[in-house]
Amino acid sequence: MKIRETKLLGVKLLEPIVFGDHRGFFMESYNASTFAQQGLDYGFIQDNHSLSIESNVLRGMHYQLSPKGQTKLVRVTAGEIYDVVIDIRRGSPTFGQWEGFILSESNKFQLLVPNGFAHGFCTLTPNCEVQYKVDALYSPEHDRGIAWNDPALAIDWPTSNPILSDKDGKHPVLAEAEINFVYEG
Repeated sequence: MKIRETKLLGVKLLEPIVFGDHRGFFMESYNASTFAQQGLDYGFIQDNHSLSIESNVLRGMHYQLSPKGQTKLVRVTAGEIYDVVIDIRRGSPTFGQWEGFILSESNKFQLLVPNGFAHGFCTLTPNCEVQYKVDALYSPEHDRGIAWNDPALAIDWPTSNPILSDKDGKHPVLAEAEINFVYEG
Protein backbone atom coordinates (compact mmCIF):
# COMPACT_ATOMS: atom_id res chain seq x y z
CA MET A 1 0.00 0.00 0.00
CA LYS A 2 1.28 3.44 -0.92
CA ILE A 3 0.40 6.22 1.51
CA ARG A 4 0.32 9.78 0.19
CA GLU A 5 0.31 12.70 2.58
CA THR A 6 -2.05 15.55 1.72
CA LYS A 7 -1.97 19.27 2.47
CA LEU A 8 -4.32 18.64 5.43
CA LEU A 9 -2.35 17.23 8.34
CA GLY A 10 -3.63 13.75 9.14
CA VAL A 11 -5.62 13.15 5.93
CA LYS A 12 -4.02 10.43 3.81
CA LEU A 13 -4.66 9.12 0.32
CA LEU A 14 -4.06 5.37 0.19
CA GLU A 15 -3.27 3.41 -2.93
CA PRO A 16 -3.71 -0.31 -2.38
CA ILE A 17 -1.64 -2.93 -4.16
CA VAL A 18 -3.81 -4.43 -6.89
CA PHE A 19 -3.03 -7.78 -8.49
CA GLY A 20 -4.70 -8.06 -11.88
CA ASP A 21 -4.77 -10.51 -14.73
CA HIS A 22 -7.12 -11.67 -17.50
CA ARG A 23 -9.71 -12.73 -14.88
CA GLY A 24 -9.94 -9.37 -13.10
CA PHE A 25 -8.18 -8.24 -9.94
CA PHE A 26 -7.57 -8.92 -6.26
CA MET A 27 -6.67 -6.42 -3.56
CA GLU A 28 -6.79 -6.10 0.19
CA SER A 29 -8.99 -3.09 0.88
CA TYR A 30 -8.29 -3.38 4.60
CA ASN A 31 -5.95 -5.41 6.78
CA ALA A 32 -5.77 -4.34 10.45
CA SER A 33 -2.19 -5.58 10.85
CA THR A 34 -0.92 -3.83 7.70
CA PHE A 35 -2.67 -0.61 8.64
CA ALA A 36 -1.29 -0.73 12.20
CA GLN A 37 2.25 -1.25 10.85
CA GLN A 38 1.76 2.00 8.90
CA GLY A 39 0.57 3.85 12.02
CA LEU A 40 -3.05 3.73 10.89
CA ASP A 41 -4.51 1.86 13.86
CA TYR A 42 -8.04 3.23 14.28
CA GLY A 43 -10.08 0.29 15.52
CA PHE A 44 -12.78 0.44 12.86
CA ILE A 45 -16.07 -0.95 14.16
CA GLN A 46 -18.64 -0.41 11.41
CA ASP A 47 -18.86 -0.51 7.62
CA ASN A 48 -21.25 1.81 5.74
CA HIS A 49 -22.35 1.58 2.12
CA SER A 50 -24.21 4.22 0.10
CA LEU A 51 -25.67 4.17 -3.40
CA SER A 52 -26.28 7.41 -5.30
CA ILE A 53 -28.34 6.74 -8.40
CA GLU A 54 -27.69 10.01 -10.24
CA SER A 55 -24.65 12.12 -11.06
CA ASN A 56 -24.29 15.35 -9.05
CA VAL A 57 -25.62 13.86 -5.81
CA LEU A 58 -23.82 15.72 -3.04
CA ARG A 59 -23.62 14.22 0.44
CA GLY A 60 -21.98 16.39 3.08
CA MET A 61 -20.28 18.09 4.69
CA HIS A 62 -20.70 15.75 7.68
CA TYR A 63 -18.99 15.24 11.03
CA GLN A 64 -19.84 14.20 14.57
CA LEU A 65 -18.91 16.26 17.61
CA SER A 66 -16.40 14.94 20.10
CA PRO A 67 -16.51 12.58 21.97
CA LYS A 68 -18.39 10.75 19.18
CA GLY A 69 -16.20 12.00 16.31
CA GLN A 70 -15.44 9.48 13.58
CA THR A 71 -12.38 8.56 11.58
CA LYS A 72 -13.46 7.28 8.15
CA LEU A 73 -11.74 5.11 5.56
CA VAL A 74 -13.58 5.86 2.31
CA ARG A 75 -13.49 4.01 -1.01
CA VAL A 76 -15.61 3.79 -4.16
CA THR A 77 -16.64 0.37 -5.45
CA ALA A 78 -18.79 1.60 -8.37
CA GLY A 79 -18.51 4.87 -10.28
CA GLU A 80 -16.51 7.97 -9.45
CA ILE A 81 -16.78 10.76 -6.87
CA TYR A 82 -15.19 14.05 -6.00
CA ASP A 83 -14.44 13.65 -2.30
CA VAL A 84 -13.87 16.72 -0.11
CA VAL A 85 -12.41 17.07 3.38
CA ILE A 86 -12.36 20.24 5.55
CA ASP A 87 -10.09 20.68 8.57
CA ILE A 88 -12.33 21.76 11.48
CA ARG A 89 -9.79 21.39 14.31
CA ARG A 90 -9.43 24.73 16.10
CA GLY A 91 -5.78 25.77 16.32
CA SER A 92 -4.75 23.63 13.36
CA PRO A 93 -2.43 25.33 10.84
CA THR A 94 -4.88 24.18 8.15
CA PHE A 95 -8.14 25.02 10.01
CA GLY A 96 -10.87 25.95 7.53
CA GLN A 97 -8.92 24.64 4.54
CA TRP A 98 -10.27 21.95 2.25
CA GLU A 99 -8.88 19.50 -0.25
CA GLY A 100 -10.62 17.45 -2.93
CA PHE A 101 -9.80 14.02 -4.34
CA ILE A 102 -11.09 11.82 -7.15
CA LEU A 103 -11.96 8.37 -5.85
CA SER A 104 -13.22 5.77 -8.29
CA GLU A 105 -13.73 2.11 -8.90
CA SER A 106 -10.89 2.25 -11.43
CA ASN A 107 -8.20 4.04 -9.37
CA LYS A 108 -9.19 2.15 -6.19
CA PHE A 109 -7.80 4.94 -4.00
CA GLN A 110 -8.98 5.17 -0.42
CA LEU A 111 -9.16 8.30 1.68
CA LEU A 112 -8.41 8.27 5.39
CA VAL A 113 -10.41 11.08 7.01
CA PRO A 114 -9.44 11.48 10.67
CA ASN A 115 -11.68 12.65 13.46
CA GLY A 116 -11.79 16.46 13.37
CA PHE A 117 -12.54 16.82 9.68
CA ALA A 118 -15.83 17.41 7.87
CA HIS A 119 -16.36 15.06 4.93
CA GLY A 120 -18.55 14.97 1.86
CA PHE A 121 -18.62 13.95 -1.77
CA CYS A 122 -20.29 14.64 -5.10
CA THR A 123 -21.00 11.83 -7.55
CA LEU A 124 -19.42 12.25 -10.99
CA THR A 125 -21.18 9.26 -12.53
CA PRO A 126 -24.55 7.59 -12.00
CA ASN A 127 -24.90 4.55 -9.73
CA CYS A 128 -22.00 5.41 -7.42
CA GLU A 129 -21.39 3.09 -4.53
CA VAL A 130 -19.30 4.44 -1.68
CA GLN A 131 -18.18 2.25 1.19
CA TYR A 132 -16.48 3.45 4.32
CA LYS A 133 -15.33 2.19 7.66
CA VAL A 134 -15.79 4.23 10.85
CA ASP A 135 -14.22 3.93 14.27
CA ALA A 136 -17.26 5.24 16.20
CA LEU A 137 -20.95 4.51 15.87
CA TYR A 138 -23.41 7.02 14.46
CA SER A 139 -24.71 9.33 17.17
CA PRO A 140 -27.71 11.46 16.10
CA GLU A 141 -27.22 13.92 18.97
CA HIS A 142 -23.59 14.56 17.87
CA ASP A 143 -24.33 14.66 14.13
CA ARG A 144 -23.47 18.01 12.50
CA GLY A 145 -22.63 19.47 9.11
CA ILE A 146 -21.25 22.46 7.25
CA ALA A 147 -22.87 24.09 4.22
CA TRP A 148 -21.55 22.56 1.01
CA ASN A 149 -21.57 26.02 -0.61
CA ASP A 150 -20.06 28.11 2.23
CA PRO A 151 -18.65 31.14 0.35
CA ALA A 152 -15.76 31.48 2.82
CA LEU A 153 -14.60 27.95 1.95
CA ALA A 154 -15.16 28.33 -1.81
CA ILE A 155 -15.07 24.59 -2.45
CA ASP A 156 -14.63 23.94 -6.17
CA TRP A 157 -17.43 21.40 -6.59
CA PRO A 158 -17.98 19.84 -10.04
CA THR A 159 -21.57 21.13 -10.04
CA SER A 160 -23.34 24.33 -9.01
CA ASN A 161 -26.73 22.62 -8.76
CA PRO A 162 -26.26 19.43 -6.73
CA ILE A 163 -28.93 16.96 -5.68
CA LEU A 164 -29.10 17.33 -1.89
CA SER A 165 -31.04 15.82 0.99
CA ASP A 166 -33.17 18.28 2.95
CA LYS A 167 -30.75 17.92 5.86
CA ASP A 168 -27.64 18.62 3.76
CA GLY A 169 -29.30 21.72 2.28
CA LYS A 170 -29.68 23.28 5.74
CA HIS A 171 -26.21 23.03 7.28
CA PRO A 172 -24.69 26.30 8.61
CA VAL A 173 -21.53 27.88 7.24
CA LEU A 174 -18.29 27.00 9.03
CA ALA A 175 -18.20 30.32 10.94
CA GLU A 176 -21.59 29.46 12.51
CA ALA A 177 -21.14 25.69 12.91
CA GLU A 178 -20.83 24.01 16.28
CA ILE A 179 -17.30 22.62 16.47
CA ASN A 180 -15.49 21.20 19.49
CA PHE A 181 -12.33 19.73 17.96
CA VAL A 182 -8.94 21.07 19.01
CA TYR A 183 -5.72 20.47 17.11
CA GLU A 184 -3.26 18.50 19.21
CA GLY A 185 -0.33 18.84 16.83
